[in-house]
Amino acid sequence: MARDQVSAATAAIRSLDGGAFVTLHSRLDRGGALQARKLANGAVQLYWRYSLGGKTSREPIGVYDPSAPPKKLQPTPRGYGLAAALEKCRELADVHAERAQTGGLREAKAEKRKTFLTQKAVEAEKSERTLQKLLDAYVAHLKTQGRRSHVDADQIFKRHITEAWPGIAEAPAVDLTPDQVLDMLRRLIEAGKGRTANKLRSYLRAAYQCALDVRTTASIPVVFKSFEVVFNPAAQTRRSPQFDRADKRPFSRAELQAYWKLIADRPGPEAAVLRLHLLAGGQRVEQFVRLKWADVSDEAVTIFDAKGRPGQGPRAHQIPLLKLARADLEQLKRQGEFAISTTAGKKPISVRTLAGWARDVVGDTIDGFQLKRIRSGVETLLAAHGVSREVRGHLQSHGLTGVQARHYDGHDYMPEKRSALDILSRELQSKAVA
Repeated sequence: MARDQVSAATAAIRSLDGGAFVTLHSRLDRGGALQARKLANGAVQLYWRYSLGGKTSREPIGVYDPSAPPKKLQPTPRGYGLAAALEKCRELADVHAERAQTGGLREAKAEKRKTFLTQKAVEAEKSERTLQKLLDAYVAHLKTQGRRSHVDADQIFKRHITEAWPGIAEAPAVDLTPDQVLDMLRRLIEAGKGRTANKLRSYLRAAYQCALDVRTTASIPVVFKSFEVVFNPAAQTRRSPQFDRADKRPFSRAELQAYWKLIADRPGPEAAVLRLHLLAGGQRVEQFVRLKWADVSDEAVTIFDAKGRPGQGPRAHQIPLLKLARADLEQLKRQGEFAISTTAGKKPISVRTLAGWARDVVGDTIDGFQLKRIRSGVETLLAAHGVSREVRGHLQSHGLTGVQARHYDGHDYMPEKRSALDILSRELQSKAVA
């Protein structure tokens, strides 16, 4: 724009009054005209005026900035100078000319908005398919199947993904990469949590496998289909085998006897629960703590074993009650639904709580004490006294696989279980500690 044209346009802007449109520059080199109008708030709005099919239209450019440098072709934070406004008119004219046969600038704007809305819809849909939501769906799936591992999976996901990697957790599940999985695992291993790293990898791998298998396996909930997963990033990583095995070294006879000595005469319901757990044969803690009063009789208790039975429902597992065990049960208040509870039977205690009770009693008395080692210690002791593998399996509810065990053997093994528990009780109370 020549100097005299700039002066004329500036004068025209200063003379604006009311809402009338004033032409600042007509016959632009690419068509149309630059116009201005004063708004109710006193600001001056700039427009590109153009025509299509004999009809005149105006496209807003922006607010006029009188302090903008005369030759600046880009808008300032406060608006457009005349040079920048003319440059914008040229851009709009080019778009209008390119789309002249299909609606011009108006059609181009409509298409751009449609593309924008489509992209927003895709982003909104992606926000509903985050890694966090995939993990939540997997935990819910485990819970529906009756798998007690849903508690462990939920805690590991929350602690080591949701809290540790919030950005990744809120990103689309399909965007997770093997490198990101490795970063998660490496962080745990470097913190001395190799076993947890392997468990995290295993649960992640299983969650993504559900999202893959939903297309071929009808038993997997349809919610997994919405994540549109096409590959398993956790499966592209390798586990660290040196961390695979938890410490399940069996307690020796002497260690079992030492543990019994610590809890045998200890008062209070906590010690009674610890004695009951041991006298019942060292049942899996996560199943034992969920004992319900409805499943307690004078002769036996029934707990429910869902381990290794996805989709089949838990298996009822009966355990005979010795006289000592009945006495310990009588120390627990019969209220609410759950027998082992600190909430008046409203909900069971956690595995961590029971393990904490045991650690408080044992202290440093038994080296490397872990409550879960009692289970393998009991089996080892019974094996040393000639109790068959089959009876030990029925007592501790493991190894009951195969067609014969599942379909043909209807014997409840209660006499054999009671005999095995009698051996255990005698050994615990024996004074000859070896």
